[in-house]
Amino acid sequence: MKITVCGSIKNAQNLVEIYRELEKLGHEPQMHPLMFDIASGNAEALVAEAGKDHAEVKRRYNFIKYWYNLIVSGDAIVVGNFEKNGIKNYIGGNTLMEIGFAHVNDKKIFLYNPAPEELSYVDEIKAMVDVILDGDLSKIK
Repeated sequence: MKITVCGSIKNAQNLVEIYRELEKLGHEPQMHPLMFDIASGNAEALVAEAGKDHAEVKRRYNFIKYWYNLIVSGDAIVVGNFEKNGIKNYIGGNTLMEIGFAHVNDKKIFLYNPAPEELSYVDEIKAMVDVILDGDLSKIK
């Protein structure tokens, strides 16, 4: 299955781990190549710049459209939702849009961890998600 890995750049290392595990399971994972650089610490300038003006970084690198195109070209997404800003299983605005992109394009949506109950838009997340993996990528069929 061709699967786009989505989630916060703050959790890039976790997302790369998901990517590698999907490969081992025989899937064809997709992710923006810069996520590997961010995870390995080779994109310090980009991360610093994103901390100052995240919107400009998203615009300059065309991140939103890039992820949209990955999602549309694939079969499914896995959302790597991990703790961020003190919120367990965090899903931010960008990742919420990616879930929406997958949903309206009839792609299967997998959450790595359960939906974050603390967020005001948890009902929208739950309405679109197909499977909660509870950290077990082998549940992807």
